[in-house]
Formats: sequence, structure tokens, C-alpha cells
Amino acid sequence: MIQTVLKRDGRIVGFNEEKIRAAIRKAMLTTDLGEDESLVCQIADHIALNGKSQMGVEEIQDLVEVELMNSERKDVAKKYIAYRDKRSIARKSKTHDMFMEIIEAKKNDVTRENANMNADTPAGMMMKFASETTKPFVDDYLLSPDVREAVKHNYLHIHDKDYYPTKSLTCVQHPMDIILQRGLKAGHGASRPAKRIETASIMCCISMETAQNEMHGGQAIPAFDFYLAPYVRKSYVEEVKKIENLSGEDYSDLYEAPIDEYAILPLEGLKGKERAKQHAINQTVERVHQSMEAFIHNMNTIHSRGGNQVVFSSINYGTDTSAEGRCIIREILLSTYDGVGNSETAIFPIQIWKKKRGVNYNPEDRNYDLYKLACKVTARRFFPNFVNLDATFNHHDQWDINDPERYKYEVATMGCRTRVFANRFGPKTSIARGNLSFTTINLPRLALECMNVEKKEDRINLFFSKLDEVLEIAAKQLDERFQFQKTALAKQFPLLMSSLWVGADHLKPTDTIESVINQGTLSIGFIGLAECLIALVGKHHGESEEAQELGLRIVKYFNTRREDFCDRYQHNYTILATPAEGLAGKFTKKDRKDFGVVPGVTDKDYYTNSNHVPVYYKCSAKHKAEVEGPYHALTDAGHIFYVEIDGDATHNPEAVMGIVDLIDRYNIGYGSVNHNRNRCMDCGYENADPNMERCPKCGSENIDKLQRITGYLVGTTDRWNAGKLAELKDRVTHTL
Repeated sequence: MIQTVLKRDGRIVGFNEEKIRAAIRKAMLTTDLGEDESLVCQIADHIALNGKSQMGVEEIQDLVEVELMNSERKDVAKKYIAYRDKRSIARKSKTHDMFMEIIEAKKNDVTRENANMNADTPAGMMMKFASETTKPFVDDYLLSPDVREAVKHNYLHIHDKDYYPTKSLTCVQHPMDIILQRGLKAGHGASRPAKRIETASIMCCISMETAQNEMHGGQAIPAFDFYLAPYVRKSYVEEVKKIENLSGEDYSDLYEAPIDEYAILPLEGLKGKERAKQHAINQTVERVHQSMEAFIHNMNTIHSRGGNQVVFSSINYGTDTSAEGRCIIREILLSTYDGVGNSETAIFPIQIWKKKRGVNYNPEDRNYDLYKLACKVTARRFFPNFVNLDATFNHHDQWDINDPERYKYEVATMGCRTRVFANRFGPKTSIARGNLSFTTINLPRLALECMNVEKKEDRINLFFSKLDEVLEIAAKQLDERFQFQKTALAKQFPLLMSSLWVGADHLKPTDTIESVINQGTLSIGFIGLAECLIALVGKHHGESEEAQELGLRIVKYFNTRREDFCDRYQHNYTILATPAEGLAGKFTKKDRKDFGVVPGVTDKDYYTNSNHVPVYYKCSAKHKAEVEGPYHALTDAGHIFYVEIDGDATHNPEAVMGIVDLIDRYNIGYGSVNHNRNRCMDCGYENADPNMERCPKCGSENIDKLQRITGYLVGTTDRWNAGKLAELKDRVTHTL
């Protein structure tokens, strides 16, 4: 006797005999002879009594076909079979239509989900085919029923769901000192330890490119200046030895000679060891500059992920005050300022300046001159962004300006905004750690469901009740994904789980990664705080103190529950101000369908990213900082503060410095500057003319605006999805 039925999506439900009867009747009504109720009951009863205790839907339908074919009503059997075929084709038609759009290189939100992926190339098409067919598999077989329902009804979004079955982790901050000192093994080849700056810069590229193929998120180097500084001195020694070989003189006492600054200076008037030392310095600086140029060029041309996408890379620097570290910082900045190719702005790596009082922020600080250079470069090239090591939540008790390894106690950031720092299961550091996975909650959806409650207090209380339920599901889902991820074997991530992840060097290839991955974080994100507040109290937090108070209360509640989840599940749960790209429009599209056009909420093609003031809201940069600043202390998984400035920023680095001052004043953790930058797609010429329609260099009309989509740049808005294009159109500048 049949008792339960296994549905196509993996769910198990109770058997309902009436569904068999209804299907047979439907087929009978399409025939000339019409309905035969006695035969309907006979077939349904026979199948119910003689079937297995649990059967699949297709198995039951096969039995119905057999019974009908064995009856006198073969006309009904033919109709039933035809109906089944029609339903099967209908189920497949969505996949067919989606595949055809990928094949025909159509521009839509599927092919433009990730703006830095070219879905029109063969490799890109293969990735989209795999991605779009893997997601339903995850829904049907890897998600628990309550999670599946939350995703289906637009409460939750599981990021990188297509990578879920691979058990891969999101991101990692590379401990490049280990790689450079021990060498790197990737694929069938191995690299020896670095001995000179050229090799060191290339190994940084290889490490990030290799790890990108093992992970679904970004790659970062947390202390680019500190890691590469020793190879400046090694290269200098090489140059001294070259002079010794040419001159026959012994200059070995110059190997460890003190150098205050690696700067190219004229040799006129210098003799002997003094001349030899300066010549070696000049040659070293040129080598460092070429190495930094090569590093940037490689990070914009080396592809990963099936040859389809450049590495989503970031580097953090700015606090090494040694002469060698300063040389690295200066030359990476100068190379970035010059641009790549035809003086084009480099998209990657995302560069992040570590701002620190006593090191580089005040005029008397050793690296203040480099900070001013960083602001000049940002004014032209968008990067570097600025992470505020002086923010209260970025402090580390063990940081000491006299410690040559103080970088271990400095927070480092992924360019998009992701950060790891605090750790329940090991040292507080960003190095050799990263995010495991993250899931985002749709705040406007919860608020829209409460809008019909007339009394404000009751409306808000209902919202928090709904939020509590979804937070529980999100935490549970992240734990379930962790339990799945931890079963991966170390050999599945040959570089990550041998040299990059904290504690992984103790793993054998056939060991699971369970013992080390809890050093990472599981992040609960949110989107659309502004729209949520409009739905609840009529205004967003940029225009109302009441809304701001409620917004902070909401995100503080995330943190309260986060602590509960950390204790219950024993993980590093964190709260993320989600950097939504494809998600920004995905949530809105379904909510508009369900709730209609709600002014201020679903009347646009996107929801506002995380806790940001809406891009269309005209206000000063100071006001924006006052509103958004308090949320940074509440979003330990990552956050970012943007300011849109008007005009040609190239000649206004002081404006950038003013924005960094806001970051410092309002305890903001991470920020960046957006401005206008046009680019000729044919020759690469760039300028800031807002009305540029024809390239003054080559005459081409193929002009595009270089813009920041979330935390990173995109070389062409042609690859942006509809939601982000709508957001771009709405962006307004902020008065300084």
C-alpha cells in the first residue's frame, strides 16, 4: 500500500489517492466517450493497494499508464500519455529558453549577473550553462524544506549557490610570506622560494590565480608592502654584486648598508662606494617599478575560472615604513597612476590603503607623503580605497608601531568590502582566513508584509517577529552549508589547504577540512534597509531621525541574534552589509510582482545596497557619513562608504583627502570615492568630460563610462544587469 510520495523536488509528502482519480478523469474528459467513474475508482484503488509504501511521482504515473493500457479505454491511455509528455516539455521549456538566450548571447539578467564575467565567450557560456542547471539541483537536493521555501518566497538569497555542490569556500587573505619563503606548488609545477622582486611579484599573481580556481569568491593579499619589502633589498644586493663583477671592487659592506629612501638620483659628482650604492638603488627602483607594472598587467590579463574571468583580486598596503616597504608602495601607486595598455585604468587588483594615525595620516607621519600620493592616484584611477585602521572596531591590542610584524594585527579587506578579524577559534587576524559563505535577507519583503498594519508600533513589532524567523532560517542554512563544506578533502583544494588557510599545513591530502575551516566566518547579510524603513515609517534613514533610529535598531538586532547563533552552532557568525549586484534587481522584481508598485519601495528596478543612503538622495558627504557611519561598527563581516564627487577629480586630490577625513571622523571602517571617468573602448583614451561623445584621440564614438558597480570597477557598463544600470542612472553627486 502506498503511504508516502517522493516529489520531483525531493520532498516527501503523504499519499493522496484523489490525485490519481483527478488525473484520469481529466484525460477521460478529452475523449469522445467521456468519463467512466467506476473505471476511475477501480484503477486508483488497485494502484493504491498494490504500490510500494513509498513511490515517486513518475513511478505512480507509469502505473496509471499500464492500468489504462490494460483496460478497454486505450483512448484514455493515449490522452494521458500525451498530457504527461506535454507537462514534461513544459517543465523543460524554461531551461530551453534560458539556454537559447545564453547561446544567442542575449543581454539579460542571467548573462549579466556578474559584470566582470564575459558570458558571451565559449568558456563564459559553459559557466552559465553549468551555473543555471546547478542551482535547481541545490534547491531540490541540498536545501532543507524551510530554507527552500524561504528562498522560493524571496526572503533569502544564498550567494554563489551554483558553487554549493563543490564545497568551495568564499575568499581568503593570502599569507604571502609563507609562499614567498617556501615556494609555491600549483598544478604539475612548483616554484622555488623567491630571491628577487620580479619573482616575488609573479608569485603573488600565481598564488591568487591558482586559489581563484579553488574558490568561488575573491583573493586578497593583506600586507602587500610588508611581504614584498624583503625582495627590494635582495634585488638591491644583486645590483651591488653586478657592480662588483664589472669593477672588480669589493662592495660587500654595502649589502646591509642603511638606506633611508629608495629614490632615483643623478650620479654626477659621486665616486667609489657612494656612486656604487646610488647606482644600485637607481637600478633597484627601476626593477621594482617594472615588477609593479607587470603585477598590475598580469592581474588584468591572467584568467581563471575556465579562462573566462580575471582574478577577483585585492591588495592591502600603506603601513610599512621601511625604505623597502615605502619603495613598494610608491611604485605600485605610480604604476597605477600611469595605467595599463593605452593608459587605461586598471580594473584589478582592487587596491586598499591602510590608513593609520602615527604611520601615514598626519603630516608628521613617516608615510604621509605616500598617503598624499595615494589620494592623487585615487582621484584619477578610483583606487586605492581606504580602510580605517583607527576605527574602534579595527583596533588590535597587540599592534605596536615598533613591531616589524605589526601587519599581523592590522585588519585587511577584500575589495568588495568583505572582512574577517575577530575569531572565536584562533588568533584575531585577517591573515590566512576568509569567509566560508554568506546569505542575504530581503528586508523590504518583510516590511512590505507589515504595511497593512495600521498602528506603527504593532507594524514594527510584527516586522521584528518576521525578521526573527528569517534570521533563524538564515543561521540554520549557513550551518547546513558548513556541515556540507567540512566533508571536503584537503586534496580538493591543493593550494588553499596546503599553504593558504590557517592550520591547513597539518592536513594530509585525504583528511577532511573540518578541523580548520571554522577559523573562517559565516555571514548573514541584508539588503534594502532604506526601502524597508520607507515601508515601515514612510521615510528612509537619510531623511528622518526616526527612520535612522529604527534602522540602527534593526541592524543591532542582527548582532544580538548573531551572538546567539555563535553560541548555539559554535561558528564565527558575522553580519554583512551585502554588496548586491544581480541581487539588487532580483529581489525587487519578485516583490513588485507580489505587492505591486509601492512608492519608495518597489517603484525602482533595484533595492538600495545594504545600509546605504539611497543613491538618488541628494545630500552632503558629511551627512551621508553621519548616517552610514554607525552601521560600520555593526557589520563586522564587511561594509563600505561611498561618496560620489562631481567634475574632473584628477586635479582635486584634496577632495579625496577630505573624504578620508570623514572616514576618520565618523568611525567609518572602509570607504571609497566615485567620480566620472570616460573611456574610449577602441583606443583606451580616458578623460572626465561628462559630455564626451567622440574620442579626441582616435575619433571613435564607442565611448563608455568606467564605473564602480559594488566594491569593484567594471571596464564597460555593457555587462551590467538591468537593476544596476537603473541604479547607475539614479546616482547623484554629494556636496563636499
